[in-house]
Amino acid sequence: MRQRHSQGYASSGDDLEDDACSRQRAFLPPSPPKKTWIELLENFLWLASAAFILYFGDQHSNFIYLLCHDDRIRRLPLYLGMIGIGLNTLIFVYTTILAWSVRRFDEKWGLMKWEITSITVLPFATGFGITSFCLFTFALWPIWSFLTIPLLFTLFMACMVVIPYLIFGILGRPQNDEFRTD
Repeated sequence: MRQRHSQGYASSGDDLEDDACSRQRAFLPPSPPKKTWIELLENFLWLASAAFILYFGDQHSNFIYLLCHDDRIRRLPLYLGMIGIGLNTLIFVYTTILAWSVRRFDEKWGLMKWEITSITVLPFATGFGITSFCLFTFALWPIWSFLTIPLLFTLFMACMVVIPYLIFGILGRPQNDEFRTD
């Protein structure tokens, strides 16, 4: 074992083994992977087609106005589908907050608790999503008939493009409580 305070010992930064434990580590969140221009073009096409659907609706009025005022829409399946999407959103927010609350991801029990919870709610989230898609299809079929399925899929994909950019909070905190060996 080296004596740090012995004569002739001075850390100039060249000795990385001894100097590494005395420096504070800056917390840098992981940078997202760079997207290629093809991925950016795909995202733009999903968003542009969803904007087209929302703006033009059925060529007489926009999509939001149709959902609120058109008598051709079956209301009960529409409302049940919206409840399913709301429950799905609550499940995703709950699991996200639960994942953020685990402070140290290398802790054995904290990680297992989060994994067990996310695995147990996954069938419910999938069931709510598929049921909501079917209910929306049934509710909107009188307006767009066979075009209802691609319309809903396009709106779903546009939501999947937008969701990663929504930030609900700060993912991590700086963790400088690592074990030091000096």
